[in-house]
Amino acid sequence: MASLNVTDVIKELDISKSYLYKLIDKENILIPRSDTGRYFWDKNTVEIIKRFLHIDGLQDKDDTDFLISKLGLKQSFINNRRYLGNKYSLSDFIRKTVDENCKGVNIVIDIFSGTGAVANTFKDKMLITNDLLYSNYISNYAWFGYEKYSDKKIIELIYDYNQIETKENNYMRENFADTFFSADDCSKIGYIREDIEAKYKNKEINFKEYAILITSLLYAMDKIANTVGHYDAYRKNVDFEKKLVLNVLLPEETMNSNNICYNLDANKLIKSIKGDLLYLDPPYNSRQYCDAYHLLENVARWEKPEVYGVARKMDRTSLKSDYCMIMATKAFEELIERADTKYILLSYNNMSDKGNDRSNAKISDEDIMRILSKKGKVTIFESNYKSFSTGKSDIKDNKERLFLCEVFSEEKKKMNIPCPFNYTGGKFKLLEQLQPLFDEKEVFLDLFAGGGNVGINSSSSKVIFNDSNEKLIDLIKFIKDTDTDVLLKQIDNIIDEYDLSNTSLYGYSYYDCDSSRGLAEYNKERFFKLRDDFNAKVLAGEIDYPMLYVLMVFSFNNQIRFNRKGLFNLPVGKRDFNSKMRSKLVLFSEELKSKDVQFMKKDFREISLDDFSQETFIYCDPPYLITNATYNENGMWTEIEEKALLKFLDEANEKGFSFALSNVLESKNKRNDILYNWIESKGYYCNSLNKSYSNSNYHRKDKNSISEEVLITNYPLNWRNK
Repeated sequence: MASLNVTDVIKELDISKSYLYKLIDKENILIPRSDTGRYFWDKNTVEIIKRFLHIDGLQDKDDTDFLISKLGLKQSFINNRRYLGNKYSLSDFIRKTVDENCKGVNIVIDIFSGTGAVANTFKDKMLITNDLLYSNYISNYAWFGYEKYSDKKIIELIYDYNQIETKENNYMRENFADTFFSADDCSKIGYIREDIEAKYKNKEINFKEYAILITSLLYAMDKIANTVGHYDAYRKNVDFEKKLVLNVLLPEETMNSNNICYNLDANKLIKSIKGDLLYLDPPYNSRQYCDAYHLLENVARWEKPEVYGVARKMDRTSLKSDYCMIMATKAFEELIERADTKYILLSYNNMSDKGNDRSNAKISDEDIMRILSKKGKVTIFESNYKSFSTGKSDIKDNKERLFLCEVFSEEKKKMNIPCPFNYTGGKFKLLEQLQPLFDEKEVFLDLFAGGGNVGINSSSSKVIFNDSNEKLIDLIKFIKDTDTDVLLKQIDNIIDEYDLSNTSLYGYSYYDCDSSRGLAEYNKERFFKLRDDFNAKVLAGEIDYPMLYVLMVFSFNNQIRFNRKGLFNLPVGKRDFNSKMRSKLVLFSEELKSKDVQFMKKDFREISLDDFSQETFIYCDPPYLITNATYNENGMWTEIEEKALLKFLDEANEKGFSFALSNVLESKNKRNDILYNWIESKGYYCNSLNKSYSNSNYHRKDKNSISEEVLITNYPLNWRNK
């Protein structure tokens, strides 16, 4: 049998060398050795080790716990970190306040997130976290960032790091020996941090794994630091009894895929984000967090700056917060004015005259109420809270207050955004009629999303796009997940590569064409080349979404269509990626990014209503039984599907969901008797839609008023008056 070397073995097993030897020793695995003690490796040996390793990966929590225990490791959680002003003990109070007093909260912005204690209590929502300190940003990304990671890899690397013994004279030992940590622990910290950096640069770990490992190191440092909870000073002449030991961090993998973590000044960030709830926990007093946690910030950034003074601090000028200075009130007022949310929840305690000068709050209660009251209706909630004290303040009866501001609603006309490609049956032109008839709630379920015209313009902050056309859903998801500028650059590059027309730059005359005749003659052969290249990738199992979008833009009527083999089969069209199309794409892309958008690719019959909250509004725009649009070719939608959908909606009605169904009752001398009889028998409501874009509502018995296009609902039009 062919022999292997140890490098081959660890590569095959996807484990580290130290863990390999540890496993052999602990499990007493018999592997042949030479007289000198060198192992003989072969395929059979690898298969034996696999049986002990669970090589298919950690299948569940039991496997994870087993491996952690087997390696003698411990696990840390988000609350295992000391931090000034940490609200972990108040997180239940904060969540309860929101749940009982705020409606329709799907997107939570924690703009002074610290170590993420409050964000963690809203982890079932879409989270936007931010902190000025990079050390907090990296921890927030570890806990809340949506990126897959290998728990097995994290466990093994933490095990490897804990085995390290070194006295190397690295950056940490040179600058911090026997201050906050012993000299040897400084060497170990420096070695580990350098190794994490190297592994990330060499692409051995992804950014999520990078963040988890750094966070684990920061937690381990904080646990043994020679401080009283911050790094303003250290105790001299102490015995460093505790040694650096990293615990395993295994963040949940069920986080919202739209979570975003920022490392910016809060007042700059607030200009470009929006959500449902803005949670504010700014610094209360003059104690700068960058002073208290300069050492952890230094290790997290790993830029190896010069340090000075007894506390060995780096230059922190760029990390100073206005909220710790005299301009705190002005900064707070600007932040509130710019906030684009339905609710603002401010944590601010009542220490304004109880502590020493450094402990006293920078923003008075009078200013808080003045500023918030201009924005909306304010209610105050209180809870007992033990504040941080350096020992110089006698603070009693301390209360943590929550100022809840329900922002005044502005009746402003929102511009509807069209889909950036032409999907047959899209309801964009009917939106002004449809939207007043919707009983929208916290979540909008677009069951037959198509091009997304209806869902994208929902007033709900959480939208679920579902369609059985997987390529269509994946294209919309690609647009959401790709930075808009990057997306435009990809499209422009494809247009340049295939020498397709670009009238936004050169106009029609450059191509010897005019607007009425169009660009088909010029683009035809170029378009077919692009289509052939795209379809070749499809046959190879790859969908190139920028290519697909360009194909749709240059195809007949800007549509999307595939044959039975899954190949794009539309001919060339008259138009190109002109300024109007570019503008549509930009608006659509940015709106997708501003919402908590989820994607599903299911036949409606595969969907369980039990998976959705009662605060979900269901909108259906299925293929119409009595019409023959391109999405309903070859009898894809028959009486079987029609009856199944009506049964699905009956079930939704029984379970208490509000629904709206777009359809036609009559078209070209055809009549949908199944739909007629269903409305009649169930007592649902039919709202007519007409070309003048005016609405009329009538009960099912008023048959003579039924127009071609209708919206069928299980609630009357006067639902708003309930």
